[in-house]
Amino acid sequence: MPSHILDLHGFRHHEVDLAVENFVYLNQDEMPLTIICGNSEKMLSLVRIVLERSNAEYYNGSGHEYGQIKVHRLK
Repeated sequence: MPSHILDLHGFRHHEVDLAVENFVYLNQDEMPLTIICGNSEKMLSLVRIVLERSNAEYYNGSGHEYGQIKVHRLK
């Protein structure tokens, strides 16, 4: 899997904050980034909290991309 994709399947909720923050900052030169959350609203919410705290520009996938969040840049 390419380094610009973080698949959170198998992660526990308490692991998401650090995993997403590290992924975004360590790969900020590889934008856009994709974070795969799956169908869990809780997981999507946790990822959005980290991205908002990090001042990231992102959008939530819809349709066949539901459960994914695309990060375009850090402000």
